[in-house]
Amino acid sequence: MSATRLHVRKGDRVQILSGKDRGKKGKVLRTFPRKNKVLVEGINMITKHARPTQKIPQGGIREMEAAINASKVMVICPSCQQPTRLFHRALENGKKVRGCKKCGEYIDK
Repeated sequence: MSATRLHVRKGDRVQILSGKDRGKKGKVLRTFPRKNKVLVEGINMITKHARPTQKIPQGGIREMEAAINASKVMVICPSCQQPTRLFHRALENGKKVRGCKKCGEYIDK
């Protein structure tokens, strides 16, 4: 299975398009390109039962984020604060950047 590219990157602010958390916003903590999934802060919370260890001597039930499909998130433009689709451009110096289709500003500086 080859690695695929995602339209979101670590650190992007995104809005959830569908599911139980539809409309919520959060920051991308981690991406999983091979699985086409992203981990978003405060989204898709699950409960996990943890056995007591030396790190967590208390153990018990913890709440944590679970990965969500990347197609269910849309990047929020830092300039216009709107969820938007992205365009990709190569600048004169050869650097590739992403941009907002609504306001035309580049997201990657």
